[in-house]
Amino acid sequence: MKNIWSTLGELRGFLILWCTQTLSTLGSAMTNFALVIWAYEQTGSALSTALLTVASYAPYVAMSIFAGALSDRWNKKLTMLASDTFAAACTVAVLLLLATDNLQIWHLYGLNALNGLMNTIQQPAGDVATSLLTPKKHYQKVSGLRSFSNSLVSILTPVLATALLAFTSLQTVILIDLATFLLAFFALAAFVKIPDAAREGEKEGVLRAARKGLQYLKENRGILNLMFFLAAINFTASIYNAALPAMLLSKTGSETALGAVNAASGLAMLVGSGIATLAPAPKSRVRVICNALLISMSTENFFLAFGQSTPVWCLGAVLGWLPIPLMNANMDVLFRSTIPVEMQGRVYACRNTLQFFTIPLGYLAGGALVDRVFEPFMAAQSANGLLAQVFGVGKGSGAALLFLALAFMGILTCLIFRRVKSIWRLERE
Repeated sequence: MKNIWSTLGELRGFLILWCTQTLSTLGSAMTNFALVIWAYEQTGSALSTALLTVASYAPYVAMSIFAGALSDRWNKKLTMLASDTFAAACTVAVLLLLATDNLQIWHLYGLNALNGLMNTIQQPAGDVATSLLTPKKHYQKVSGLRSFSNSLVSILTPVLATALLAFTSLQTVILIDLATFLLAFFALAAFVKIPDAAREGEKEGVLRAARKGLQYLKENRGILNLMFFLAAINFTASIYNAALPAMLLSKTGSETALGAVNAASGLAMLVGSGIATLAPAPKSRVRVICNALLISMSTENFFLAFGQSTPVWCLGAVLGWLPIPLMNANMDVLFRSTIPVEMQGRVYACRNTLQFFTIPLGYLAGGALVDRVFEPFMAAQSANGLLAQVFGVGKGSGAALLFLALAFMGILTCLIFRRVKSIWRLERE
C-alpha cells in the first residue's frame, strides 16, 4: 500500500493530465464518430468519408517536421492550451453551421485540415510533457495507462455516440465534446505544473532545428527503421479504417454493427492495456512489437473478409486489437528511454512525418479501392459464383474482398521487417 501511494504521488501531475485529457479525447472522438456517420449518410461514398481523415492528416504530416522544432522551444503547457482552444473553436464552428442548417461536407474537410495543422504542434508537446512529468522508472506503467485510456475511448465512443444520436441529436454530441474540453483546459491550466525542459535549440532557426531531428534519426538507424516498419503497417491499417465503415454500414444498413465492432476493438485493447501495465519488462521489446503486429494482421482481416454477421466481425476485432497495446507500450518505452528528452520534440515531430505520412495515403487508397475497384469488381460477379458465395453479394462485398488482400499485405510486411537487423540492435545500444 505504501508503494502504491508513493507511485501515485510521483505521478500526480501526469494522472491529472491523463484523466482530463482522456475525457476530452472521448468527447472529440464521439463528435468525429457522429460526423463520419453524418457524412456517409449524405454521400454514400467510402472515399468521401475517408477524405475527412485525409484532410486532417495531410497538414499534420507535411508540417510536423518543422513544428517539432518549435515545440522544443516553446512552453509545453501554453502550447497545449492554445492548441486545444483552437480545436474547440473549430468544433464550435461545426455546431453553428449545423444549427443554421448550413453544414456541408467540404466545411468538415476545411476544419479538419486546420485541426490537423494545430495538432502538429500539440502532439509533440504533449508527448514531451508526459516524459517531463514521469520518472523514468514508471515509463512502462505510463505507456500502459495511455493505452488503457485509448482503449476505453474506443469502447465508449461508439456506444455513447450511437446512443446519443438515437435519443438526442448530433448537436448534443458536440455540446458534450465542448464540455469535456472546458474541464481538461481548466485542469491543465490550474493543477498541472510541467517542468521546463532544456531548450537546446532555442536560438536556432526552425529549419536548422528540424535538420537536427533528421540527423539524429540518420545516426540512429534502429529507431529510423522501426518508424519505417510502423509506416508500412499504418498504410495497411488506414486502408482498413477507410473500408470498415463502408462495409459494415452497407451490409447491415445501420450504425449498430459499426458501433459493436468498434466497441469490441476497444474492449480488446482495454484488456491488452491491463496486461501491458501489469506485465514485467520483456527480455526483448522489439520481439514483442513484431510478434504483436504479426498476430494482429493475421487474424482480424480474415474474420472481416469471410464473416457474414456482427458476432464474427466482433470476434475478429478482439483477436486483432488485443496485442496492439503491448506493441504500443513497448514502442513507447523504447523511444522515451533512447531519445534524449531535449531532442524528443524534434524527433517525435520527424516521426510524425516519417511514420504517419502513409495514413492519408492509406485512407485515399482505401476509399478509392472500395468505390472504384473492389465494389465494381464484385458487382460484376455472378450471384452463384464462388466469390459471391464467400464474400456475399451487394454493396459491401467488395470491401470484404479488400480485407482479404489486407491480411496478406500485413503478414508480408511483418515478415520482411523481422529480418531488419538494425531494429534488433536498437535495444542493445
